[in-house]
Amino acid sequence: MKKNWLQDKTVIISGASGGLGFNIAKKLIFDYNCNVIGIGRNKEKTYSNIETLKDKKDKFTCYFFDVSVKENWINFYNDLTEKGVSVDALINNAGFMLPFKTFEKCTDEEIEEIINTNFTSYVNSTKILLPLLKKSTTPAIINISSSAGLCAVVGESMYCATKYAVRGFTETLIEDYKKKIYVAGVYPGFIKTDILNRMSVSDKNNKAILKMMMPIDKATKIIVKKISKKKKRIVLGFDGKSMGFFARLFPVFTPSVITKVLKKSRLELFSDVFDYDGKQ
Repeated sequence: MKKNWLQDKTVIISGASGGLGFNIAKKLIFDYNCNVIGIGRNKEKTYSNIETLKDKKDKFTCYFFDVSVKENWINFYNDLTEKGVSVDALINNAGFMLPFKTFEKCTDEEIEEIINTNFTSYVNSTKILLPLLKKSTTPAIINISSSAGLCAVVGESMYCATKYAVRGFTETLIEDYKKKIYVAGVYPGFIKTDILNRMSVSDKNNKAILKMMMPIDKATKIIVKKISKKKKRIVLGFDGKSMGFFARLFPVFTPSVITKVLKKSRLELFSDVFDYDGKQ
């Protein structure tokens, strides 16, 4: 039986301290015996998660740095080359979501941070690590975007902007490196991770919101399975698929519907977007 291309590969994953990044790493390690080089910032969380790998702990190597700083990627590349590490795949996963609010309420610091983390880091990592990836017989670049990169969502101007940018970057890389490098874009809807950890209101634990989120194990299974089959566009979750489908057919109408649904919910989570007195 022909083995899958992922078997025994070395994969770099950013945003691997926990959440989706670590779960993808864990599945790659257990299902395909991959060696994972995980990049994160939270040492305590990372080391705690590594313990769940048990006798496979040696398959996960940690690097801790801020992915939004280009110099850190250069230092990372230099360290890998000095150690003679071969790399087969890069999974850009690091990112965060700002609290729901209209654009004027975003601070300059928030705007700079989210652009540098959610998008510029993907560009820098890809550019800097390409020489290593191109030495592999099965080079791959997988960029984790979001359903917010398929359809605009009210109150998330900067998050959507970065995810749309990742989508454009990814889809162009697919054309640039056709038949040379496997490139894929992943567009999940809400997944039960800590994506809402910057939200300051209690609605982040609201049952209605949690109910619509896909369990992280299910999301991870789908993503890794699609990657193993070298799918180039991976959309998952009922919300993600619906947003992608209807946004293609009705690009102006669909965001308006989302706005109406969120406003009608009257959740405090969206109080910085709607005044709930009939105005937006």
